Amino acid sequence: MRRTRILLWLLSALSAVLLSLPWLVPHTGVLALVAFVPLLIADAVAEQCKVRAFWIFPFFTFLAWNAATTFWVCNATVGGGIFAIVANAVQMLLIWLLFRLARKKMGGALPYIFLVAMWLAFERRYFDVDFSWPWLTLGGAFARSTRLVQWYEYTGTLGGSLWIWVVNLTVYGLLVAVCDRHWERWRGFARFCALLGAVLVVAGPMVGSKLIYDSYEERSEGTVDVVIGQPNFDPYQKFQSLTQAQQNAILLEEFSRALPDSLQRPVMLLAPETFTGDIVLTAPEESATQRTFRQFLAAHPGAEMLFGASTYDIYDTHAAPSILSRPYGSGWIVSHNSALMARPEGPFEHYHKSKLVIGVEMTPWPKIFVPLDDWLSAKMGVGGLMGRSVGQDHISLLHFGPDRIPVGCAVCYESIYPEFCTGYVKAGARFMTIITNDAWWGDTAGYRQHFSYARLRAIELRRDIARCGNTGISAFIDQRGEIVSRTDWWTRGTLAGQVNLNSAETLFVRHGDLVGRVCTLMFLLLAALLVVRLFVRR
Repeated sequence: MRRTRILLWLLSALSAVLLSLPWLVPHTGVLALVAFVPLLIADAVAEQCKVRAFWIFPFFTFLAWNAATTFWVCNATVGGGIFAIVANAVQMLLIWLLFRLARKKMGGALPYIFLVAMWLAFERRYFDVDFSWPWLTLGGAFARSTRLVQWYEYTGTLGGSLWIWVVNLTVYGLLVAVCDRHWERWRGFARFCALLGAVLVVAGPMVGSKLIYDSYEERSEGTVDVVIGQPNFDPYQKFQSLTQAQQNAILLEEFSRALPDSLQRPVMLLAPETFTGDIVLTAPEESATQRTFRQFLAAHPGAEMLFGASTYDIYDTHAAPSILSRPYGSGWIVSHNSALMARPEGPFEHYHKSKLVIGVEMTPWPKIFVPLDDWLSAKMGVGGLMGRSVGQDHISLLHFGPDRIPVGCAVCYESIYPEFCTGYVKAGARFMTIITNDAWWGDTAGYRQHFSYARLRAIELRRDIARCGNTGISAFIDQRGEIVSRTDWWTRGTLAGQVNLNSAETLFVRHGDLVGRVCTLMFLLLAALLVVRLFVRR
């Protein structure tokens, strides 16, 4: 039994390593195609040897995978990082335990179909719940192996999750057939069909992706000149070491160096998320940053600036306009994480970030946690533990230039949500921007993972992307997910380039996450069957 447990630990650790590497090492996405095989083997060994408390082995796999790939969250919030790692691992473990239960009550291949459908239904649902942390969606394993998944324009990222599970189960099935001597009893034609099916499952999507990649021509209905500014401010010392006026001066000096004396065409200047925090939307002209930006743009006719800001609405009322409002003087204040389009004159367009980071920006289930937070603040002086930013309940676009070209702007965390980002294109966005501030995580895998997800969004939407990060990585990404140009991490400067305009819609944009919906339906049907098997005797 001791040797068996050692074997189980080794197999569980091997799965954890194979699952983690695609998020840590470039061009290793293919490892995910066999990453679950060791864990499936461990499960079969434990079943055959009647190992007790087997749950600890898959839990170790999922906990190690989450910790190895998302440990950097602890750089911003230790408690939040630990909670995210453990909670995500527990949810994955629950899926595995339900699979083991289904295997006892269902025969044949049904438990494995149930496992795949359940995992993908979980991933799809995870995009919508309040406690949303879909960072390790399986299809994201190919974020740095984008030439393998050009077909995401049809399926979205969950198509990659499905491929990973199908290949894992195919390889596992062949191993079981060999070990149980079924392979010896199969005739030559049966063996040929089994091997051919396995080859098609593994290589078919790769060949299809290669054909799409080689034949795809960048769609262009015109171009827009963009200059990305990377100011490189340490967010932990941003307001201690520099005033907002000094930060504005540094950013505008970088833009001045990148702009010619006279612009031949309109130019979009792109600055990072939460660059400033002095804009009150109910009194915008009182913002020193807004006045400074207007003066700069007036001195550079043809330039407009898209930048991120912590913005506020102030209400001079007795009643709170929202449960997320905070007292402010004799009234109330409501905060937002916004993207704004600045021009020399006229009102600033704004878009409020909709997908907010739980805890840091958003209070989940506010009717429960806001009163608790207020009570802790009043009675114990430890309130304010969760952010109370208010986002939009729908996607809206910003507009650039004299032709009012519609632009989608995903603010930071929003860029990891595939189906959510289709909303920008459905609303008419002809190219995409992403503004973010990844410096909270330090020089870890976090900012590199976040950057790579933008490449998947480019494929799914078939939109050029201009991405601006406060400390990097800023880049131009084309419609095939290829990096056209990029900056280095922790450097100050600008990056100039062009983005193509496109109004065509991919299948994924038009119909959304079909893979996730179908798998959710299959999960519900098989779950109903499992319930029947549990409570109804044969």
